[in-house]
Amino acid sequence: MPDRQTPPIERLLAIMARLRHPQTGCEWDREQSFETIAPYTIEEAYEVADAIERNDIAGLKDELGDLLLQVVFHARIAEEATHFTFDDVAASISEKLEKRHPHIFGDEDHSQSTQTVRWEKLKAAERAARGETGVLDGVALSLPALMRAEKLQKRAARVGFDWPDASGPAAKVREELDELAGATSETDRFEEAGDLMFAAVNAVRALGIAPEEALKKANAKFERRFREMEAMAERDGVDFSALTLERQENYWQAVKASER
Repeated sequence: MPDRQTPPIERLLAIMARLRHPQTGCEWDREQSFETIAPYTIEEAYEVADAIERNDIAGLKDELGDLLLQVVFHARIAEEATHFTFDDVAASISEKLEKRHPHIFGDEDHSQSTQTVRWEKLKAAERAARGETGVLDGVALSLPALMRAEKLQKRAARVGFDWPDASGPAAKVREELDELAGATSETDRFEEAGDLMFAAVNAVRALGIAPEEALKKANAKFERRFREMEAMAERDGVDFSALTLERQENYWQAVKASER
């Protein structure tokens, strides 16, 4: 077993190999597969983003380690199945980065416009090499629905399938709201609710606003205001949860007024 003097990445790879050893490894680690580990990979990526948002540098170091473990875990499973190794993963991304940046690793033009055109051509070539010929091919199914909706809409817009201005998406939201209100079955309400949310993403995107970031800010604002309502009620000596909706609304309006 490598000691602490071993280069860190080699040590980590050796630890994972031992954890996955079919006879002497950890029972839980041996049982895992690409499919069972994937949710943890997504979770760790979000925890990295959370540490960054909280400006927690020490936490970021730890979360990046957790995320790196996910890469090592997947690579080890692949190596055991003779698909590829961790070194193959590192080599693949190194080659991709060099290929995507010929203005850095070669002698091509450094102008921003040239870089943007080149980037789009490279991405298109990569998709074609993977057999992805449709405009919407390659948009990951595992993306959060809000982010995936935005990506699908942006892809469609590349070939001209988009509203000419923001009034079209806004009208579509109103239309979908009416259709949701008029839905008479649970199945129809479910479908119309999805259509409404998709239309809302389009309306926000048409204004040049990132839907995910806008919703994150709205979540934070709601959470801040709700916590302040609870604090106000506590200072008044009342149980917020026992109040009528009307009195709760009074606290909500008071919090909004205090922010102004």
